[in-house]
Amino acid sequence: MNILPYIFVLLAAMFWGTVGTTQTFLQEGISPIAVAGVRSAIGGGVLLIAVLGMRKINLKKWSWKWTILAALTIALFQSLFFTSVRYTGVAVGTVVTIGSSPVFAGIIEWLIFKRRPSRVWGIATLLAIIGCILLFVNRGETTIHPLGILLALCAGSMFALYTNSSKQLTEREETLPSVAITFTLSAIFLLPFSQNGVSWVLNTQNLWPMLFMGLFATSLAYILYLAGLEKISSSSAVTLSLAEPLTAALLGVFLVGEYLSPTSWIGVMLLLGGILVLTLGSRKSVKQTKEVNLQQQNDVVSKETT
Repeated sequence: MNILPYIFVLLAAMFWGTVGTTQTFLQEGISPIAVAGVRSAIGGGVLLIAVLGMRKINLKKWSWKWTILAALTIALFQSLFFTSVRYTGVAVGTVVTIGSSPVFAGIIEWLIFKRRPSRVWGIATLLAIIGCILLFVNRGETTIHPLGILLALCAGSMFALYTNSSKQLTEREETLPSVAITFTLSAIFLLPFSQNGVSWVLNTQNLWPMLFMGLFATSLAYILYLAGLEKISSSSAVTLSLAEPLTAALLGVFLVGEYLSPTSWIGVMLLLGGILVLTLGSRKSVKQTKEVNLQQQNDVVSKETT
């Protein structure tokens, strides 16, 4: 089994994990939805210009149903997550959103697409979710607000739905134009709700962080994510995306000088353990399945010859 798709998804999650640190370089008071909208516009717009120049899009035959669903769900994910954080704090909002998304992904994949998640996925997801909880247990506000929790759960379900719809999209279209159109549409959905417009981007202090978030944490990250998603299940991809808060936490320690408690470091170890179990365990599981199938084929052949 090729391990490269798992590495692609992990790299994507690591790029997403830089967003929190990068946003600290922006001017204060900018709406998070405005940041999300501009980030999507830069990331999607640059790729859209490129793919139009390469003539990689046939608009008449394009899979618009899955593209619009992917764009709408990723826009809703960002809006719901940012809103949930305002009600219940960064720590709780992050844990509930990121921790619930693999569970929702597994449920959606099982009920809608009839693909039952593996036992390896279940073990890895459990380890990663516990690790995520321990990582954030002593960080930020710990306000338990019912509406904030509900919004965070909705955000988690939207990311899971985005992943599943994107997988359907990449089975029909190429990765590069898929990311380009999805995030251009996402920007169109988000920007009308931004409270700050877009003129703030022209300030030098804001321009470079936004270019990084648009080109690397969006364009490149989602190209890697969808490239990996083509070869692995949606539920596995969402579990691997838990590397995002892990990256954010480690960047906070080594670049911003934040402190992680011993409990948080245990969470880091469990998150890493969950990622390793999923990556290596899935590889072993697929190898064993192939061996069983080969043995069954050999048994059938031997019976036919006798």
